Amino acid sequence: MAIRDEFPRLAAAEFDEVVTHSYVRDVALASGRTLALVTLDNGRDHTRPSTLGPATLFELGDVLTEQRARGARGEIDAIAVTGKPYFLAAGADLSNVSAIPDLETAAELPALGHRVLGLLHDAGVPTFVFINGLALGGGLEIGLNADYRTLNAAAPAVALPETFLGLVPGWGGATILPNLIGIERALKVVIENPLKQNRVLKPAEALELGIADAMFGPATFLESSLAWADAVLGGKKVERPHVPGTLERTVKWPIAIKVARDTLRAKLGEVPQAPYRALEVLELARKDDRAAGFAAEDAALSELIVGDQFQASIYAFNLVQKRAKKPAGAPDPKLAKPVSKVGIIGAGLMASQFALLFLRRLQVPVVITDLDQARVDKAVAGIRDEIEALRAKGRVDGDTAKRLSALIAGTVDKADFADCDWVIEAVFEELSVKQQVFAEVEPHLSETAVIATNTSSLSVEQIGATLAHPERLVGFHFFNPVAVMPLIEVVRTPSTDDATLATAMRVAKDLRKNAVITRDTPGFVVNRILAKLLGEAMHAVEQGTPFETVVEAQRPFGFPMDPFVLLDLVGLKVGAHVLDTHHGAFPDRFFESAALHELAEEGVLLEKDGKGNARGIDKRARKIVAKHTPKDAVPLSAEELRIRIEDGLADEIRRMLDDEVVAGPEDIDLCMILGAGWPFQMGGVTPYLDRVGASERAFGGTFHSPRIAGPAARETASVAGAA
Repeated sequence: MAIRDEFPRLAAAEFDEVVTHSYVRDVALASGRTLALVTLDNGRDHTRPSTLGPATLFELGDVLTEQRARGARGEIDAIAVTGKPYFLAAGADLSNVSAIPDLETAAELPALGHRVLGLLHDAGVPTFVFINGLALGGGLEIGLNADYRTLNAAAPAVALPETFLGLVPGWGGATILPNLIGIERALKVVIENPLKQNRVLKPAEALELGIADAMFGPATFLESSLAWADAVLGGKKVERPHVPGTLERTVKWPIAIKVARDTLRAKLGEVPQAPYRALEVLELARKDDRAAGFAAEDAALSELIVGDQFQASIYAFNLVQKRAKKPAGAPDPKLAKPVSKVGIIGAGLMASQFALLFLRRLQVPVVITDLDQARVDKAVAGIRDEIEALRAKGRVDGDTAKRLSALIAGTVDKADFADCDWVIEAVFEELSVKQQVFAEVEPHLSETAVIATNTSSLSVEQIGATLAHPERLVGFHFFNPVAVMPLIEVVRTPSTDDATLATAMRVAKDLRKNAVITRDTPGFVVNRILAKLLGEAMHAVEQGTPFETVVEAQRPFGFPMDPFVLLDLVGLKVGAHVLDTHHGAFPDRFFESAALHELAEEGVLLEKDGKGNARGIDKRARKIVAKHTPKDAVPLSAEELRIRIEDGLADEIRRMLDDEVVAGPEDIDLCMILGAGWPFQMGGVTPYLDRVGASERAFGGTFHSPRIAGPAARETASVAGAA
């Protein structure tokens, strides 16, 4: 019976799958033995990785079944699997997974993966996987199911990213890996790395962890792997020092799981489902019972596949992978002006971060200026120290470090900006200050130079009101820390011309950032939404709602930190300024906070331990807020406050879309994911608001179709529109 007959629901389902075929050829090894080599290839060029959909697995299963039979007949001595150039496999075809219609069909997918990849275990002859390139998710699990693995030293990435996408490794990864490399190393691969913005392993790291048994260079990878396999068949011993022993299984394993669970609760709360389901499987793996582990993987994966969080994760994944690469409203890239020198106005911390980023990514001369030479010299020295630190860590080589250090210069003479193509300010967030520094530098600039402001909430148009050429001014709002945060809000004023906007988009791309174009409006996207969240939080405590109740009200949003920890991170003075700006622009919808101003003056909000971690609200902060609470104030319950915030967000975002602040709700979601850490598994703020009914309550519609929004959304046509 063909394997597809064992899985009738998947076999009958209609998927738009690019099938990865399994091509077999026999390889005569030097010893005279014969190895059946299965090569996975989807027939596409080298830019599209092979993926593993149902049809692909059916074919691979039939091929492996036949090779096992050949081994039993003595026709071959071993089975090996590898991939087309540059790729083993990028895992399951996520577009197909997200289209699975029901729980019964979903339950067949992990079972199919276990059935097929499991054919590489106890095959009757030794099995090998030659990881010749990218190996993600199910691609890596092909290797884990085999007896032995080799790895190409040039493979771009090795990873199990499932928990990042709202799933668990469901084809053996969560069960086999900890029994191969130990629980602590497995926790890093399955939980820690995916939740650090989907961090992947380089080949040397994967080898050190024990995921692979040997690593070879790309020029002779296949030949070396075949020779190594021949040696293993001839009796070569393969050392695996990280395989867990009795002590680890009985003592260290439960402790590691507990620490991981406590860490998840502290960092993510309990809203995300996938990491906790993965922990359950990893905990069970301690018994080294594949059948029980695979059954647990089957149950977890089938339930998660049809759940809201996975659907939301796929929506977020597509935003980051597709929309972010083709920004809505961007002009023709050919209009972009070349940038061969950068000027930075300011020499503080933010300016220094800008300088280092421009140096590393553009590798062009960068000049910074400030009020006095001492401040400039200190900044230049600090930037060079940062470059040296990068060299010491191996992030750049010695020659690159010398070149970058030579490219940075400081000056107090604005005439030194004459040959700059791109000039950006990083000065105090005050309109008159920004206008003044641009007034001082503009007379020295060439006619083609682009001027950028990093303002987070001021009007870009007003900043450029005194410029002789406001058409070359653009908002270029970074998020802190500059080197880490992937978003830049590119702000177009009514005067900004297409060449300036195109240049800004090109610069953002060259800096390896994702740019979203916004209108010139208070707070742009991220700060406007955060002002709503933080403003509601401060207003609630000023009305007598306990701080703990406010935290509980926002917990369902899934943010990695509560609103008061976020406020402390942003800075109390910055937070107060942002609230004031939005209250001034929209006094009927945004709160100002007298209590926050006093908290900022006193510099107190959180009680912290010796390591700087928040332990709760400081008693002094509670007293300050209580002073500002009216006698007739009415505290809210967590449920009342949550609904109030959700409805307020839905109303505000609809207004933003009506005012064409961005092209569509997807851009707001992208900004919040990349700029504010909106959780991937929540899928963006607008699908969340649809799911919980806030969109319907606020304006009688939804931002998205029910398919995107999730099963809780009503079948109402979108009134906001989707790009």
